[in-house]
Amino acid sequence: MSLDNPQLPGGPMSGVVAKAVEYMVDAGQRSVLLLDILRQRGDQYREHVAQTAPHVLSYAAELILDGRTLEQPVNYALVRIIPPKGVEIDRDRRPFVVVDPRAGHGPGIGGFKADSEIGVAMKAGHPCYFIGFLPEPMPGQTIERIARAEAVFIEKVIERHPEADGKPCVIGNCQAGWAIMILAALRPELFGPVIVAGAPLAYWAGVHGKYPMRYSGGLLGGSWLTALSSDLGAGKFDGAWLVQNFENQNPSNTLWTKQYNVYTKVDTEADRYLEFERWWGGHVNLNAEEIQFIVDELFIGNNLAAGRVKMFDGTAVDLRNIRSPIVVFCSKGDNITPPQQALDWILDLYADVHEIRAHGQTIVYTVHETVGHLGIFVSGGVAKKEHAEFSSNIDLIDVLPPGLYEATFEARGSDTLNDELAVGQWVMRCEARTLDDIRAMGGNSPEDERRFETAKRVSEMNLAAYQKFVQPWVKSMVTPQMAEMMRNWHPLRLQYEAFSSENPWMKMVENAADKAREARKPVAKDNPFLAFQERLSKQIVSSLDQWRDSQEALSEAMFLAIYGSPALQAAVGVDPQSTPSQRRDMDSKHRELLQARIAELTSRIRSGGMREAGIRALLYVGSARGMVDERSLEALRRLRQVDEAARVTLAEFKMLVREQFFMLLLNREAALAAIPKLLPDNMDERRRAFAAIQDVLSASAEISGEVARRLNQVAELFGLDGHNNTVPFDPKARAS
Repeated sequence: MSLDNPQLPGGPMSGVVAKAVEYMVDAGQRSVLLLDILRQRGDQYREHVAQTAPHVLSYAAELILDGRTLEQPVNYALVRIIPPKGVEIDRDRRPFVVVDPRAGHGPGIGGFKADSEIGVAMKAGHPCYFIGFLPEPMPGQTIERIARAEAVFIEKVIERHPEADGKPCVIGNCQAGWAIMILAALRPELFGPVIVAGAPLAYWAGVHGKYPMRYSGGLLGGSWLTALSSDLGAGKFDGAWLVQNFENQNPSNTLWTKQYNVYTKVDTEADRYLEFERWWGGHVNLNAEEIQFIVDELFIGNNLAAGRVKMFDGTAVDLRNIRSPIVVFCSKGDNITPPQQALDWILDLYADVHEIRAHGQTIVYTVHETVGHLGIFVSGGVAKKEHAEFSSNIDLIDVLPPGLYEATFEARGSDTLNDELAVGQWVMRCEARTLDDIRAMGGNSPEDERRFETAKRVSEMNLAAYQKFVQPWVKSMVTPQMAEMMRNWHPLRLQYEAFSSENPWMKMVENAADKAREARKPVAKDNPFLAFQERLSKQIVSSLDQWRDSQEALSEAMFLAIYGSPALQAAVGVDPQSTPSQRRDMDSKHRELLQARIAELTSRIRSGGMREAGIRALLYVGSARGMVDERSLEALRRLRQVDEAARVTLAEFKMLVREQFFMLLLNREAALAAIPKLLPDNMDERRRAFAAIQDVLSASAEISGEVARRLNQVAELFGLDGHNNTVPFDPKARAS
């Protein structure tokens, strides 16, 4: 009898023994194969970190600008993504620029797979660029220097595409999200739509019982520990600690599930696992000044939305200066950047939607129900749905009137009205929202705000004490060689090194794995010992999750109790009875500009012609629905293609829409009453214009209710009483 082919006498017990032997053979083979996959992971890690510019982009790229050659050098670079065979790029379409997060890992996650942010943008015909970075920062590199370098990169992209129908759409993932928001506030003229995915912007926000990562700074006593870590790194902060923070949020996955999943699917899972681990293990470093800015100004200070972040020349970063549409993509399943941290900056900046409009801003958000933090950038399903729709409909987003919208997605099917006007498998619509919709997701109470303000002040005091009494001593003791040794001995790096082929024991594993593959005998799916293995795994996961939940509950209780103490608050200068608020009133300069703009638009209500009248009428009728559908914009685009006289550039059309929208907001009655004066005397031209309005409205939904009433009102203004306003849109008939 051999283990490869067990033969036992008949009887019930022999069946159990046979199944046990079958399971043990399979388990032994899987164990050896798992160890060999870990060996491959270690070798892959060593090869990856040995590269000068390691990345995980799945596309070929051409270097356009090297940030190390700039007057203020940085370790960032701009590359052009070379389209793969079969992908056609339309030079008239706006370019996309993907900025990857420098949050401990190396670059490339935005183009990690074919179905990625870069992949779907190229499929939509957009030229694509990528801003990545090298593992080591340049001497003296700061967050501000990086922002200035990225401005140079975007200027270069604009220069390369003078024929594009709009400024570049810039995507910032995670840490890169707040970075490009800062740059867009400082240099708004460079940007088309800005997409921030999984990006924290309101760092204190959250709800009790969830997302405890926001308490970390207070529980560690503030940012003095960040300064100590940088000093122990001889002026560099090891990004592996940031990755460690991510892993600590989900110990069951870190300690068990990730490896167990490979163990159970050892014959098929190796490639996917190794592909991901190549990025996950590619740790990078940050300068001490960079990480200190991030922790002090953002995560503990929460100064971005408050307008307290200042550049070297004293310029304050005011997110209200951003003039391009801002698309915020977040998820309820993201425990790193929950919806509150992604969206509550809007509540900090504005009192209501009218104030958003007064600043000329368009904000679109979408909230996924389940996907985790990494899934926002990595998941193929997310790329095929949300990112694909954003890429395909970026012009729709760009021409939306100012306000707050939620992007929703409806599956496209045979019963979808005018489905030929939609792109891809989903129909995207932008539905008008108010700040109450964001407040309904939950947020901080005034008591919570006081707690975080107290934690911020404690951090400032502890950091000052560390810098005065301890930092000089630490800096004098640590040498670059000691710092490099400590980085190499980081637990996350050791786990890769220990299982690489540099370990002589792993040569035996490699040989044993070859034999296991030759004699591979997977266990039957109905084997009872396999079922027992699954139950045991679930118990391990459950135990680790319970331990995590108890630790999170304890950390929250400690933070709330310590920093909720009136005595501590009073001691650090926080009034225990105050109601802290990040929101700032509109500054006097902007108010003066706004009043001048209002006066100008009011004086021009009676100015214009057919184009202004048509857009004004369309906005008036369409606003009754409270949403804009991608099919309506496509219908309008097709009509513009047919009518040479109606053609305008996207920028001109955007300005036209905004002006007519504001005229309706300022004085609807006067704006509507002026329409007949803008129309030509030729009734055929009026009928064609009205038919175009009707076509656009009927492209996405039946014309009924308030929409029908307003359309009849417009028909009267056009002098077309009794006109049939229920004809559905037929693009072929209209084109002919």
